Amino acid sequence: MYVAMNRFKVNTGSEEAFEAIWKGRDSTLSEMKGFQTFHLLRGATNEAEGYTLYASHTVWASYDDFSAWTKSEQFRAAHRNAGNNKPLYMGPPQFEGFTAVEGA
Repeated sequence: MYVAMNRFKVNTGSEEAFEAIWKGRDSTLSEMKGFQTFHLLRGATNEAEGYTLYASHTVWASYDDFSAWTKSEQFRAAHRNAGNNKPLYMGPPQFEGFTAVEGA
C-alpha cells in the first residue's frame, strides 16, 4: 500500500472557495489501476500565520500504481488548471508519500 498526501496552507478566508474547487472537480482517479480511496482533510486554522491546513490523501495498492498515475494523461488533465488557484494558497502544496510497513 502507498499513501500520497499533499498538504496545502489555504489563506484564511479562502477555505470555502478551496473546498468548492475540490468538490466540483471531475475526478478520474477511480479509472486508475491500483487506486483505492481519496479524502480531502481539513486541519487546524493557524490564526497567527493566517492559514488553514488541508491535506489531499490518496491510497494506492502500490507505489508503482501511484507513479503510473503521475505519468498519465488523467493526471495532467486533473492538474491542468491548478495554477489558476494560487491566490488561495500560502505557497505551493507540500507532497508526502508513505509506503505501508504494517496495517490491517
